Amino acid sequence: MKKGKILTHELVPKHEVMEEREVIELLDTYKIKKEQIPKIKLSDAVIKEIKAEVGDVVRITRQSSIAGKVLSYRLVIE
Repeated sequence: MKKGKILTHELVPKHEVMEEREVIELLDTYKIKKEQIPKIKLSDAVIKEIKAEVGDVVRITRQSSIAGKVLSYRLVIE
């Protein structure tokens, strides 16, 4: 797949780097530490494409025919 095309592919959900205040709200809501968020590697194609950095938290938005909009979060690691 050509560079730049990955984000528009129908099977790739929306990925976005969260702002620090959003991360703080997320951690407070779920009473967790940043290190407890599921991980995603810096080498992941989408992570490279959105230019996320180690330590960033990425919000992934998927559409589900059963559940509607589903949010998940990943901590970018080396």
